[in-house]
Amino acid sequence: MTYIEIIVQVTIALGIYNVWLLRFGKATSWRGGTAQNMKEEFAAYGLPPTGMYVVGFFKITFATMLLIGIALPSFVRPAALGMTLLMVGAIVMHIKVSDPLKRSLPAAMMLGLSLVVLL
Repeated sequence: MTYIEIIVQVTIALGIYNVWLLRFGKATSWRGGTAQNMKEEFAAYGLPPTGMYVVGFFKITFATMLLIGIALPSFVRPAALGMTLLMVGAIVMHIKVSDPLKRSLPAAMMLGLSLVVLL
């Protein structure tokens, strides 16, 4: 594993932790629709509150697996694959609610980084 791979894995994990743990209940310019927090964002996408918790669980789990993967590389590919699928879903949701392209940028960046790790 190279230092660049480690940096990418840590970047993904910290980005996910930031959104799902630190900014969960806060307004950002990246939220879908007119949402002011994560719960409103999932409602804007037409998804139930339970969907928010399921997605959050998997994003936090995959982010943690990427960090564990620094020591145990067998965790990396499944985590990167899962994160890739979730980021594709995030972009689709932004498109669904006709968000400006700018709002999909963080998900697109995380998708790109996840693909770098995966491939």
